[in-house]
Amino acid sequence: MTNLCGLGTALITPFTPDGEIDFIALERLLDKQIQGGVDYIVVLGTTGEAVTLSDEERCEVRRFIKDYVAGRLPLVLGLGGNNTAAVCHALQHEDLSGFAAILSVCPYYNKPSQEGLFCHFTAIAQASPLPVILYNVPGRTGVNLLPETVMRIYNAAPEVILGIKEASGNLDQIKNLIALAQDTKLLVISGDDGLTADIIAAGGAGLISVLSNALPEQTGQLVRTADKALQAQLNPLISLLFKEGNPAGIKTLLHHMGLIDNVLRLPLVPNSPAVQEEIKQLL
Repeated sequence: MTNLCGLGTALITPFTPDGEIDFIALERLLDKQIQGGVDYIVVLGTTGEAVTLSDEERCEVRRFIKDYVAGRLPLVLGLGGNNTAAVCHALQHEDLSGFAAILSVCPYYNKPSQEGLFCHFTAIAQASPLPVILYNVPGRTGVNLLPETVMRIYNAAPEVILGIKEASGNLDQIKNLIALAQDTKLLVISGDDGLTADIIAAGGAGLISVLSNALPEQTGQLVRTADKALQAQLNPLISLLFKEGNPAGIKTLLHHMGLIDNVLRLPLVPNSPAVQEEIKQLL
């Protein structure tokens, strides 16, 4: 299976002032990632506002990124949801060529039990033609994928389950999962920029990052070294990026860097003027 260690960028989707996908800005962002030395790119995840893109737009973005990157970096595709049958159908019928793996979030809103999560992800593993990275982000989904359940899923399909993006924010839980997975090939990947040094020091396999959209070199250094001094230096900016939600903060930062227009799709809105000014000053 593909070994997706190191730094992956959870890529934003830039929009023009009238709300259309800005493919010129997307080229700039992709160039920045490639030149900045990231190890892979995650396409159409939470940070990419995938849930407010139409099916046609998601296909356009996926095709554009695949063609533009042209094999220079591995690509991971966000493909998940709270309707198991629909996710499995998409895995079987959509064109996934050019992608190394999928990132599949825990079902949101309907709040399944641990048994329901196990059945959901084993069904996805059976349907997927690509390796699968699980994605645990309780703050968005309302359900927490526990370490014991992660290992049940992995043990049911070790040839398909590549790893997990862990964004629970619970360092003890993540360390417990790393300990349970230590004799396996399961990758435990940080999904929280602010906990990266701690997770990698504990044996984590890297980071899927929001910050690296804007600062790929510095974020890459953090992933390679697990330097707690560098983590402490970056954390004030990281905190600001999430102060009013993601991807509002990273879009503000990229806008101040002259890379994109500061446009999101409802129900998301740009940062308040006060937070925009805080990010500008810290930058």
